[in-house]
Amino acid sequence: MLRHTLCALTLSSALALAPAAHAGLEEGIAAANVGDFETALSEFQYLADMGYAPGIYQLAQMYESGHGVAKNQRKAAQLYQQAVDKDYADAMFSLAVMYQEGRGVKLDLQRAVSLFKGAAEKGLAAAQFNLGVMYTNGEGVIKDYQSAIDWYRKAAAQNYTLAQFNLALMYYEGLGVAKSIEKSYIWNTIAEYNGNDDASTSRKLDEKKLQPEEIERAKQKADDIYEKILAGRYAGEGRRL
Repeated sequence: MLRHTLCALTLSSALALAPAAHAGLEEGIAAANVGDFETALSEFQYLADMGYAPGIYQLAQMYESGHGVAKNQRKAAQLYQQAVDKDYADAMFSLAVMYQEGRGVKLDLQRAVSLFKGAAEKGLAAAQFNLGVMYTNGEGVIKDYQSAIDWYRKAAAQNYTLAQFNLALMYYEGLGVAKSIEKSYIWNTIAEYNGNDDASTSRKLDEKKLQPEEIERAKQKADDIYEKILAGRYAGEGRRL
């Protein structure tokens, strides 16, 4: 069974931030990181009142986790929606997770897919990965292994380890791609470089099915791909691997 992450993550998005708002956001995040939730709440509430999407998002995070305020999933979802209305990718991801799990909103897998897709199209690797999982499992969409592969590849190119591991599994099982133990080995190796223990176990299983010269070739390919991923030069090559 393919692994997937369903926890909301605090992720960064590239936005043109107003200097004053950005400073206030950084101050709020810094305060939250040291447990000064009163200051964080004050900063985020001020930014939210100003209609500043990153501030709205951070305020939603506080309500979702119950830090500095009484935990309120419904309030968190409402705030995430406000940030989604401002086209904020991180909020799309977090609200998608809430719809996927039925927290603070009525469970709605199709809505979750729509939100994940919006964030994925903005380049959010975690959303690309989760969207791949939903296409793999047929959650909120018709099961489509090729679409799953496409989204895993996009996330894998951003060095998203779980996507790399799932991509290896897809090659191992031949789901949406031609079955290839060599390519399974390559992506398991890359995920293993990022510390994925499951990938390490899978890579060792792949190795038992390959000849020494095939292992050496696959290892060289994995090293080359990983180097390109780290340098941000791998995008666009995923259709071959």
